[in-house]
Amino acid sequence: MSTAPVWSVDPRTGKPREEVASEATEHEVDEAVRAAWAARGALADRGVRAALLRTAAELLDGAAEQVVEAADAETALGPVRLTGELARTNAQLRAFADVVDEGAFLDVRIDHADPDRTPPWPDLRRMKVPLGVVAVYAASNFPLAFSVPGGDTASALAAGCPVVVKAHPAHPATSELCASLLRRAAVRVGLPADVVVLVHGFDAGVALVRHPLVSAAGFTGSVRGGRALFDAAAARPVPIPFHGELGSLNPVVVTRAAAEERGEEIGAGLGASMTLGVGQFCTKPGFALVPAGAGGDALVKALTAAVSDAEAGVMLDHRMRDAFVAGVAERAALDGVGAPVTPGSGGEHTVSAGFLTVEAAVLASSGPHDLLLEECFGPVTVVARYEHPSEIGAVLSRLPGNLTATLQLSAGEAAGSDGGAAGLLLASLTGVAGRVVVDGWPTGVAVAPAQHHGGPYPATTSTSTSVGATAVERWLRPVAYQNTPDLLLPGELREGGGVGVPRRVDGRWEVPTPPLP
Repeated sequence: MSTAPVWSVDPRTGKPREEVASEATEHEVDEAVRAAWAARGALADRGVRAALLRTAAELLDGAAEQVVEAADAETALGPVRLTGELARTNAQLRAFADVVDEGAFLDVRIDHADPDRTPPWPDLRRMKVPLGVVAVYAASNFPLAFSVPGGDTASALAAGCPVVVKAHPAHPATSELCASLLRRAAVRVGLPADVVVLVHGFDAGVALVRHPLVSAAGFTGSVRGGRALFDAAAARPVPIPFHGELGSLNPVVVTRAAAEERGEEIGAGLGASMTLGVGQFCTKPGFALVPAGAGGDALVKALTAAVSDAEAGVMLDHRMRDAFVAGVAERAALDGVGAPVTPGSGGEHTVSAGFLTVEAAVLASSGPHDLLLEECFGPVTVVARYEHPSEIGAVLSRLPGNLTATLQLSAGEAAGSDGGAAGLLLASLTGVAGRVVVDGWPTGVAVAPAQHHGGPYPATTSTSTSVGATAVERWLRPVAYQNTPDLLLPGELREGGGVGVPRRVDGRWEVPTPPLP
């Protein structure tokens, strides 16, 4: 049976570059999942998992020129941006190797038997174990850091889960190249290549989330596509966790004092952030509450200059470009919406950046302007001008969940001279986002242990993060062993310190002493 070919397309011209694969049939998806499932036992050794992650980073480093060239040809994101993204990707792989070495993610807890308690305690030993095969759905806007070698794959492998990746159609050649490097890394450290398997095609993605041997899924993409897969994961005879990042407006609140103190600076910063990467960051600030008055006017004037200076850019593919142009036109047609700098088509293959303005009062209750509270993927933001601070809370209460929220304060407000008003605003933003930024901009997600990249629905479909050390927790489940002979226990749970991981024993933490150099 023949299947549709998968073509690599140049977004700068809209022309096909090369045929790189074929869309996987349901039978081929089944073979891919079963191959990954058969390889899961080989990932049991933490040392080998850490070596796999570091070797993958090493091979990606060695092929950096080829990887960046392939990704640029398919996404038009540019060598500078992609070189930085590759560095971030490799940093993620190495960071998760360190997480595996440390072992704290296993959350080992031991409570020895205590017959004097009421009721008596048996011997209980608890740790987290891998879920099984993880389906990863690659993102369009990050062909490396959120795709085949990205954070979902890295964290799943760190947890001990083999991965089947559904490539994004916007960058299939890059996906094939990166998958081959990860599979080569597996073989180099003595693992089966099938700890990482790649499939292509829309139907393959649906078959993947429904496969009975898939135990969890990670997704980064649109609300429509992610929700369909989320519903499919929940409708299975055995539902599975679906960690989806679907969409985010990422609101910005500018206080009146902040606008009066540094309106031009804030306007320039907003312009730079919302046009970064042609507005294709999931953390792009797509909505800003700005005060009426002179300070807000100065902000808008600076935003106008910043956006006007932005060159027309190429989006990831023509489907996204068409959706952006249509989305902007639909929003601009609403009553009371202005466009100081009109975003939209910049040419046959490009788009121009811009922003829309509206009075915040019209957003305080439901109506046709609700469209302005939905993400529009691309270089556009909405500036809602408020007359009274009470309008801020009224609008924030109507926002969907977000990955980020940003608060711009004056120096006095940051120092607490406002009687606690800034704290109340911060609390309001905490209720609608997973990361709150003060006096900065949300584009750029540091890969750090304390990072959280997630938020209330539709930002994500769970409470977990897809960036940072705790992303590994998505692919684990706890198991408690009761009165189990020591020799039958996993090494981490045995008496005498196990295999050198942090453990909570009878209520006290035991941290292993690092070996001498």
